[in-house]
Amino acid sequence: MKDTNELSDHISIRNAFFSEVGIGISANTFLLLFHIFRFLLQHKLKPTNLIIGLLALIHIGMLIIMGYIATNVYVSQDFWDDIKCKSIIYSHRFLRGFSICATCLLSILQAITLSPRSSCLAKFKHKSPHQTLCSLVFLWAFYMSLSAQFSFSSTAIPNVTSRGLVFIAESCKILQMSYFLRHLFSILGVFRDGFLIGLMALSSGYMVVLLCRHKRHFQNLHSLSSKASHVERATCTILLLMSFFTLMYCLDCTFSSSRTVWNNDHVCHSIQMMLSNAYATTSPFLLLSSEKQIINFLKSFLGKIAQI
Repeated sequence: MKDTNELSDHISIRNAFFSEVGIGISANTFLLLFHIFRFLLQHKLKPTNLIIGLLALIHIGMLIIMGYIATNVYVSQDFWDDIKCKSIIYSHRFLRGFSICATCLLSILQAITLSPRSSCLAKFKHKSPHQTLCSLVFLWAFYMSLSAQFSFSSTAIPNVTSRGLVFIAESCKILQMSYFLRHLFSILGVFRDGFLIGLMALSSGYMVVLLCRHKRHFQNLHSLSSKASHVERATCTILLLMSFFTLMYCLDCTFSSSRTVWNNDHVCHSIQMMLSNAYATTSPFLLLSSEKQIINFLKSFLGKIAQI
């Protein structure tokens, strides 16, 4: 009976994992293609659209890596050598860092877009895509400079009974560091993530204040232009995106910090990996929901299907 339950849990988690990865890759690919076609048709690239396109591309890469990991864990169960182990870990951390920094920058750019002309942020409104990319690279370099603990701790373990925290497979683990290094990198990690989430919180709070002002202003005028409506809709979407990111980040941190309590339980580890992918899978749906053209197209398409 116990073996049957374990097999059932294994199959359910495997199916959920592959479903999450498949849906996420499809949605992010659609989002990326939408912004590519928009650029080709309009020959105009807004900083926020550039970051959204990059975010979709980053999430596709992250989900492909997680799909490869899931295939290894649930299907092939190959042995991972040291090079393969570290390559997967570094690639995932590389893209995860870009994802966090791009999300942070997207929040800041939308706050700049919404800011009034009299604001001190108005001078940043007409920055080129090149300057936007430089800002993203700067944030990513800051993030990765405080994420060096994986250079000290990730390795392939020939002996699967060796002590360590499982990262992706029994043969690829994150080894526990010394007391000093563990606490040093924990402090650096808290500072790194606190700085980026703090920037998101400040920009999100600023957008909320501006939205309240805009709402009162247009209520007095009894009218709302389509351009202002689109900007406000996009701002609300990004605020929702920031909230969802923060929620998933907190849940991921909670599960990650309690790995020793699980004693490397595979079910809990799989749930933690799915939580870490939840933002990459859900974010394209949130971002697409603010695009009126896509919503109208889907309504028309579903209406035609219903008539058949």
